[in-house]
Amino acid sequence: MIHHHLGCSAFATHAVVSRRSLVKIDPALPLAEAALFGCAVLTGVGAVVNTARVTAGQSVAVVGLGGVGLAAVLGAVAAGASRIVAVDLLEDKLALARHLGATDTVMAAGDTAAAVRALTDGGCDVVVEMAGSVRALAAAVAMTRRGGITVTAGLPPAGTALPVDIVSLVAEERTLKGSYIGTCVPARDIPRYVALYRAGRLPVDRLVNGYLTLADINEGFDRLQEGHAVRQIVRMTP
Repeated sequence: MIHHHLGCSAFATHAVVSRRSLVKIDPALPLAEAALFGCAVLTGVGAVVNTARVTAGQSVAVVGLGGVGLAAVLGAVAAGASRIVAVDLLEDKLALARHLGATDTVMAAGDTAAAVRALTDGGCDVVVEMAGSVRALAAAVAMTRRGGITVTAGLPPAGTALPVDIVSLVAEERTLKGSYIGTCVPARDIPRYVALYRAGRLPVDRLVNGYLTLADINEGFDRLQEGHAVRQIVRMTP
């Protein structure tokens, strides 16, 4: 395959890639574990530690608990956030977030922002939105405390607009910031995240809830679409 998405051909048996797309890793790290440090972990953890620059003691909310959002929960734990609120539509995702270190969970129903503000005495210092939905992003902005930062890594359809109350943005000194692949530098961040993983501080292996062969790739996409999958590892053989 010569022309492929983002230069990686993740579903090909062989690929030729640019040297700039390669990152050296410790050969002692099993490939099934190394595979986890791709887009989702770079985006989720990076949105917390690179884009928002969360520091120890801050409060963080994560809206949308797919693989990227749950990686953001792990990133908030690793950064030393004092309170981590996880928000999603599915109870099993909320349960997993609690297992990963979220201190509070909120079902995304009704006035979600009001529920988070009530839990956190006015909102969180940092809110990251990973759902790819305008409604989710609007709720994320509303659950961010005065002077806080809202980060979005979600990708709704192109051309989608978000109404923003400019007076609130100015008077409350809010920040709304986009995060593309976690503001990452792969050659810097992948080794750093692998080191955190091996030290037990970034347990990304807990996100894995399925293994597939290449022949089952469509089934894997179906599970993602239905919201049942978090991280699935594709192996050449069963």
